[in-house]
Amino acid sequence: MTVTTRRPTPVILARFGWHRPLLWLSLAMIAFVAVALVGLLVDPRTVTEAAVWAKPLKFAISTLVYSLTLSWMLALLARGTRLAWWAGATIAAFLAVELVIIFGAAAAGTTSHFNTTTPLAVALWGTMAVSITIVWSATVVVALLLFRADLGDPARSLAIRSGVVIALLGMGLAFLMTGPTAAQLSDFQGIAGAHTVGIPDGGPGVPLLGWSTVAGDLRIPHFVGMHAMQLMPIAALLLEFGSRRFAVLGQARTRRDVLIVLSVLYLGIVATLTGQALAGQSIVRPDATMVAISTSLFLTAAVAVSVIVARGRRVS
Repeated sequence: MTVTTRRPTPVILARFGWHRPLLWLSLAMIAFVAVALVGLLVDPRTVTEAAVWAKPLKFAISTLVYSLTLSWMLALLARGTRLAWWAGATIAAFLAVELVIIFGAAAAGTTSHFNTTTPLAVALWGTMAVSITIVWSATVVVALLLFRADLGDPARSLAIRSGVVIALLGMGLAFLMTGPTAAQLSDFQGIAGAHTVGIPDGGPGVPLLGWSTVAGDLRIPHFVGMHAMQLMPIAALLLEFGSRRFAVLGQARTRRDVLIVLSVLYLGIVATLTGQALAGQSIVRPDATMVAISTSLFLTAAVAVSVIVARGRRVS
């Protein structure tokens, strides 16, 4: 049997124009990144043993990438554009609220997250919690619109949709950090919630990212999950480029099936990292069980991709 191969049309950069509020937010984040970088250079203060401007820098970069990606995705929609515009505008507005609070706390030399030390801190932390919940809910609306939309190439469509779904799961993992730990309840000092599991926040960490190297850290699966929004479409783009060199990748079915495997692998990685964090285990010191699980995930994915490619070559 012969299967006609067809290269996918070029990735759509904008069908009806990128979402402007999100685009403006991403541009504003460039200025926020610059402010945070200057702060890191000139401000020696620390919060939970980390440079006071490290968190604002990370959040500004993350918001820049997230808002730019979502602005592009909303531009791909031909139906429900009015609802999509309002969902995007809501996301932009409440992300801006969160970033202003984070930068304000850094300027004041205190922490923005989990802080209940004063009535003002409680109000600001509550505002952040409401803001991110609204952002998550509005992103669900965007995901539903993307599932209803005709995004063209089936492999690309799968990558965009699976990326958003995994990102929503990654965003949702942040809620695991918001409950007070047993140590905090036994000796409450105004902090309710933590990034790390097994020890208080702070201590040795991965450079810049700050992920704990001595305990579990829920920021890791949160971060990895969120960025499926970028990595899955990038994987689809690489497969499209690969179709110029390898005929088997010219088959939409082959690219789609490879991306299904990558989506499952990505979910498995997020689940494994979550389990590792909840077990209080450092990302740089996995035990034998975690190594075995991770190795099995990647070997299974490699075998599945090999089978898919081999099948594609036989039918081409």
